[in-house]
Amino acid sequence: MRLLSYDDGRVGYLADDRVVDLGDLVGGYHRPGGLSAMRRLLGQWAGPGNALPPASEANSVPLSSVRLGPPVPDPTKIVAAPVNYRDHKSEMSVTVDISDLAVFLKAPSSLIGHGDAIRLPYSDRRFDQEGELAAVIGRRARNVAPERALDHVVGYTGLLDITMRGGEDRSTRKSFDTFTPLGPWLVTSDETGPPDDIDLDCTVGGEHRQSSNTKNLIWGVARLVAYVSSVMTLEVGDIIATGTPAGVGPLAAGQEVSLTLSRIGTLTVGVTADNPGPSPTGTRNR
Repeated sequence: MRLLSYDDGRVGYLADDRVVDLGDLVGGYHRPGGLSAMRRLLGQWAGPGNALPPASEANSVPLSSVRLGPPVPDPTKIVAAPVNYRDHKSEMSVTVDISDLAVFLKAPSSLIGHGDAIRLPYSDRRFDQEGELAAVIGRRARNVAPERALDHVVGYTGLLDITMRGGEDRSTRKSFDTFTPLGPWLVTSDETGPPDDIDLDCTVGGEHRQSSNTKNLIWGVARLVAYVSSVMTLEVGDIIATGTPAGVGPLAAGQEVSLTLSRIGTLTVGVTADNPGPSPTGTRNR
């Protein structure tokens, strides 16, 4: 099942090339200050099953007519894995990897959806693309064992971890607004199959930059979810970015970035600069 958020807060599933609205299933959309419709849907995902309405002209619209948002627009946290592919470790010329560094957090306010644009904030810094598989939590997880960890994952989506190079903390360099494109939709785990055998390809401005498979992860998805749950409680809708392979490279205004994951789909965003000025911090040469 492909679940998606669209048109500023609506939620639905994809049936061929039509989006079937699931507003009635989640109790409507007019709940100020509450959870997003997607998080409410995921919270009851074990239950809907056959309750999902079949597609019809009355309850669906063409996919081409909607504006996609990040599949989960309001996770309590985005947890990311640094240096989780050996080839990326080599290209970064570092001696450490996830086993040394553990994980870091990205601000949920950095999320954007398919078709949106990354905004580069400074004129004197380098910004890179990092294509990744992201796991979405569907059931609260705390201290789960690796062999049970995937039971807490409802599905998977594509994620671009946009990064400013420099000496600042990772959470700063990766949390600018628009620095976490997510999508195009969430594919439930029963449809994606094993998360440790998904092809990943990323292009920037038509140039092919990244190509790998999640079987090359240093820490696979189950181990990663289990570890994170030993540090912090994972809530429904939380996002875990699993790391990027070799091929990261600089971004420039006017480019288009596309991340394709097998059995999931293609996430595409633009890049803009918005007339940026210089960075106010002093580590631009690192």
